[in-house]
Amino acid sequence: MRHLKAGRKLGRTSSHRLATMRNLVTSFLQHEQIETTDAKAKELKRLADKMVTLGKRGDLHARRQAMSVLRDESVGKKLFDDIAPRFKERAGGYTRILKIGRRHGDNAPVSLIELVVKGKVVEEKKLAKETKAKAKKEKKEKASKG
Repeated sequence: MRHLKAGRKLGRTSSHRLATMRNLVTSFLQHEQIETTDAKAKELKRLADKMVTLGKRGDLHARRQAMSVLRDESVGKKLFDDIAPRFKERAGGYTRILKIGRRHGDNAPVSLIELVVKGKVVEEKKLAKETKAKAKKEKKEKASKG
């Protein structure tokens, strides 16, 4: 039984899993969003949130800890100079996972994981609501004419 064994194995050896997660978190912080399978996204969320927390600390020890995971110095610089200050007032939950659907080929569930941006979700919901209302109004007009 795997009671109290945290983390997903992802069908890999421990060294392969570590390398995969290091590559994923580096790419994620570089591009600020990435598309991957659900299981990898859920594991990536744990590691990415830790990296942002280290970035918020900002001291030498935090930089060394972050660079032991990240693969690229420029990504480390971006983490400490650009990404961490954005989340200075936020106490956690720096990432969001959005389920996209299924991947063609192997039918694996795919998700988009992205850094949270203030107000972005609210704006997207308003835009979706307005679009839906507009489409409904057009449909009503079309039905009354036809």
